[in-house]
Amino acid sequence: MKKIFTTFLFFTLMGCSFTADKKKSQSPNIIYILADDLGYGDLSIYNLASKIKTPHLDQMAREGMRFMDMHSTSSVCTPTRYSILTGEYAWRTNLKTGVLWSYGPLMIPDEKETVAKLLQRNGYQTAVVGKWHLGLDWQLKTPFKQEQIKRNQWGLITDYKEEIIDFSKNPTKGPAHVGFDYSYILPASLDIPPYVYLEDGVFTKSIRSSTNGSNLEGDKDYDFWRPGPMAEDFDFYKVLPTFIEKAKLFIGQAQKKEAPFFLYLPLAAPHTPWVPSANYKGKSLVGMYGEFVQMVDDQLGYLLKYLEDQGISEETFVVFTSDNGPYWKPHHKEKYEHLAAAHLRGMKGDIYEAGHRVPFIVKWPGKIPSSSKSQQQNSLANFYATIADLLEKPSEALDSHSILDALTQKENILVPKPIVHHSSRGHFALRYGDWKFIEKRGSGGFTPPVTDHTPDGERQERLFNLKEDPSEEVDLALKFPQKLDQMKQKLDSIRQLNPISTR
Repeated sequence: MKKIFTTFLFFTLMGCSFTADKKKSQSPNIIYILADDLGYGDLSIYNLASKIKTPHLDQMAREGMRFMDMHSTSSVCTPTRYSILTGEYAWRTNLKTGVLWSYGPLMIPDEKETVAKLLQRNGYQTAVVGKWHLGLDWQLKTPFKQEQIKRNQWGLITDYKEEIIDFSKNPTKGPAHVGFDYSYILPASLDIPPYVYLEDGVFTKSIRSSTNGSNLEGDKDYDFWRPGPMAEDFDFYKVLPTFIEKAKLFIGQAQKKEAPFFLYLPLAAPHTPWVPSANYKGKSLVGMYGEFVQMVDDQLGYLLKYLEDQGISEETFVVFTSDNGPYWKPHHKEKYEHLAAAHLRGMKGDIYEAGHRVPFIVKWPGKIPSSSKSQQQNSLANFYATIADLLEKPSEALDSHSILDALTQKENILVPKPIVHHSSRGHFALRYGDWKFIEKRGSGGFTPPVTDHTPDGERQERLFNLKEDPSEEVDLALKFPQKLDQMKQKLDSIRQLNPISTR
């Protein structure tokens, strides 16, 4: 009887161990890497004519799946970051144009569901390392005047005057209120003050210095950054490698625990300032921008190699994408003969394809077929629903649709979902199948004309067939008025939906 009992106990424990291992294997680590202002045509795996070398990201694409028709929800950064974390379009909030600035408060309310909160509830260790740009609740000096508060026309506070910020005190709200257990962040873009790191909401160095800015006479490109407060010893050229090292440290610590981890890694590159390390000088045919993109590629290569060295590549779901299109103006194209957005029209900020079509690569060995490609139309808002699907949980995000079946190729039927595009100036567009509807004339962003008059006898709306005309050269609004009306009605119906604010 003792022998029988011992045998029974052994197999019971083995069964429990197998169940635990199986559960752990079904809950992969998740890393979401978000480049800043990287173009669809910068990666050679997307654009054979690219003059920039990106061997590590190209290899990641060969080991996983790349999406050819993926879109950021906005052509500038703050609203896209909001969509990635919440699964909702940011224009449903009071951020309907532009971005938050230096000192805008946290724009995600406490009651709002996020992918980080979802993963937290399901046993994940969560972290954000990188550029935040979703607002922090800075502490203010008193008294202050209402004119020292900057609000947009919908009442959202987008900034405070720098003179009323109390830099002796840490902000009271940030990533921890959005679902992140650990954070190491830069408040906003690397060309927007204050230049300081915060670790778990605390300044890593005191803000007792300032910078006079850099390359202020240029076109807000090259090594451009604005003047403003700066932490002691802050080095613009070390921000990218600092983020990668902090990411590796988090991963190393997370492995010591049984729970899987989620790392959101929003880089501050290759957004301006273009600050490649000295050893990259002259290494690219596309000048400082190309050197910086190649540095991004190398740094991500180090991170992916680290996953292999730690023996966790097989159990890690890695996403790489960009928050919007490239800051690549006509004079850059002319000087370097490089098309950062490939054949697409426009640039960052625009309602045109170059403003929001982005590279999107996913790697998960054994689950996602290598060297695979998806032609499905999708947006970055789909991350929430995809993770909910992975966890076998319901998705409550209004504008998010799971792409898990597409990733694992369980479903090959392409059923297009409508995608709403939004420019920096608040222009709307709708993509549905092969068709793209643009509501107003002009780019709505950085490419002139930003707005444009409507010719006599025509409507302000435009219509393009992207299958036949991916560069948006031929307006078909007059030829297909019924399709134009259908697309407008579809866009209006999506805008009328009410967001869900709580889980």
